[in-house]
Amino acid sequence: MEFDEYHLQRLFGHEAAESEDPERLKEYYFKSKLYKQVVNDLPLRIVVGHKGIGKSALFQVAIDEEARSNKLTLLIKPNDVQGIGKDTSNFLGLISEWKTGINEIIAKKTLESFGLLHEGWRQKLNQFGGAALNYLESTLNLSEKVNLTDSKKAIIENFLKSNKIYVYIDDLDRGWEGKEWDIKRISALLNAVRDISTENRGVYFRISLRSDVYFLSRTSDESTDKTESSVIWYHWTNHEILALLVKRIESFFGRDVDEKELLKKDQWELMKYLSPVIEERFMGKGHWNNAPMYRVLMSLIRKRPRDLVKLLTLAGREANNYEDDIIRTAHLENIFESYSQGRLQDTFNEYRSELPDIERLVLGMKPTKVERRAAEGYVYSTDKLLKKISTIEEQGSFRWAKGSIATTKELAAFLYKINFLTARKETGSGIDRKYFEENRYLSNKFTEFGYDWEVHPAYRWALQPDDPRKIFEELKLSAT
Repeated sequence: MEFDEYHLQRLFGHEAAESEDPERLKEYYFKSKLYKQVVNDLPLRIVVGHKGIGKSALFQVAIDEEARSNKLTLLIKPNDVQGIGKDTSNFLGLISEWKTGINEIIAKKTLESFGLLHEGWRQKLNQFGGAALNYLESTLNLSEKVNLTDSKKAIIENFLKSNKIYVYIDDLDRGWEGKEWDIKRISALLNAVRDISTENRGVYFRISLRSDVYFLSRTSDESTDKTESSVIWYHWTNHEILALLVKRIESFFGRDVDEKELLKKDQWELMKYLSPVIEERFMGKGHWNNAPMYRVLMSLIRKRPRDLVKLLTLAGREANNYEDDIIRTAHLENIFESYSQGRLQDTFNEYRSELPDIERLVLGMKPTKVERRAAEGYVYSTDKLLKKISTIEEQGSFRWAKGSIATTKELAAFLYKINFLTARKETGSGIDRKYFEENRYLSNKFTEFGYDWEVHPAYRWALQPDDPRKIFEELKLSAT
């Protein structure tokens, strides 16, 4: 196995789906059970999840599959809607502006895709009351004399029979700052697409939003409760992520695998597929010594496929530096700190829009010397967690981006929501870790449900870079 940059990306995949080779993405893409909940003939699907969870990849694959089925599909990106919703003083007016803007984008992008954009198209659209679906049905009917490829003709013919358009809106949270303007704009968009899909049966919207963006818009605007039934919380189990990794490696070697069969296998069986690339056991220290490698990998990722790509890419580069043909324990140990620092910085970047002083809060969770001597500092009972946060607050209170002061319990809930903390319970087979997505709530209230709280293992090396050996001695692996 070679671990140069080209082979690493082909092996583990690109961390950003939009930058991946489309053919390679289709080869290794793993359809989780949520895929069909998103890709169906329901008028509105809102896919909510953390960064790196795979929202864009799902959209890329779905668009390709529907296009191959001669369905009329469109992808709307941030640049397409840049000028919409500048004035947020009148919320109803803002919704109306979004409805007009989305209809115009649908009409324009459709005409462009067939080479049919012409002067006066916007005026003609207005004659249909701004309804893109009715306008396109009339306009595309007049395109019979236009010289089109067979594939484009097939799409038009299918559209005229079904009268359906599938509109994907992705990456709208680019540049998100969590300010009142941002929140109103997203809330108005959700109201607008709901109205369009209700008024024009045949327009199907699929929208992706980061969990923090949806959380703020949902808790700030009561009108978004009308779209809550359309929300799909996108998440993975560790077992699915391990199977996903197997499919990427097997497809790299040109071998076909059945996703359903992979999911039926035990994790030790899945690990056999990985043996050409990585050691099967972690030959390290403490609780990790001789542990199955899959338990180490699954303990260090935050149930996000992108975390696994980053972790293994870093380890692969280290293997390449040593001219090794397999990823070994030593390579992983050498990159744990840089991997941990990267996940910490990702968290700051992703959630600073909600809590501007997030760095002080998170770095304040670093264990004190007293806690380290007592082998504490990463695992807390509820009382101890609130006391730890109260100590950090003594240096100054925290304010949400909206301006209100954050209470101690709200800060604890925030740390759980961003996956810095996980809920934790010891079992006979290892640690049972619960994530926010598995017990989500739509308020900043802190709810206790019988678990202790633990700083996620992915952050330990960044918080304790001066004594990494202690981490191996203290940290118990997930039961997976």
